Amino acid sequence: MEINILQLTEGAKKARGTTVVIDVFRAFSTACYLFAAGAERIIPVERVEEALRLKVLIPDAILLGERHEKKVEGFDFGNSPTHLSGHYFTGKTIIMTTSSGTKGLMNATGADEILTGSFVNAGAILRYLAKRSPSTVSLVCMGYEGKRPTQEDTFLAEYLRSKLLSQVTDFQLMKEILRTGDGARLLDPANITWSPAGDFERCLDLDKFDFVLKLTSEANFKVLKAISVP
Repeated sequence: MEINILQLTEGAKKARGTTVVIDVFRAFSTACYLFAAGAERIIPVERVEEALRLKVLIPDAILLGERHEKKVEGFDFGNSPTHLSGHYFTGKTIIMTTSSGTKGLMNATGADEILTGSFVNAGAILRYLAKRSPSTVSLVCMGYEGKRPTQEDTFLAEYLRSKLLSQVTDFQLMKEILRTGDGARLLDPANITWSPAGDFERCLDLDKFDFVLKLTSEANFKVLKAISVP
């Protein structure tokens, strides 16, 4: 198995084989919490304007998204798993646009298949890849707005690669580094309105969910669906 770690939007464009698009803080962690709360599907789009157009076509859909980490004006939710707590989305369609994660999904046009990447379902991703045993795996770290690398996304790529190669890796050390590194922004009281401190622990709740999120085609758009990998 050839495993490549790629960075940012340009990395997404270069991805081949089975591709895991990584956005730990917070898009693809939030996406897992949405499915755990009953969502039927997520329609990821790159631009806010696309999300608004889809909302007209699917009036009962939930709009979720951020720009510069803050909730898009007029949307139902931002990109915070903490803010989803206590809400249920049974049978709902979520239209999602984020600065990094959904951009990566839309730009990975050369991939054979695309999964999302987060620590909360890392074990399921590993089981899925081990079972499928693709010849090429691309781990795409989307970083901050697809423009600069971040520790959390690179850490997850390194974690997945190490596990796939049966090498030693230390998740707890990664978590402690993030607490005072690139994850500190989630713990900053100044950001509590759009990024409550609870997001840090929720996004780093290792192996909380036993499903992967796979990008598929449905009608005229791409859709994320949850696939159980017990």
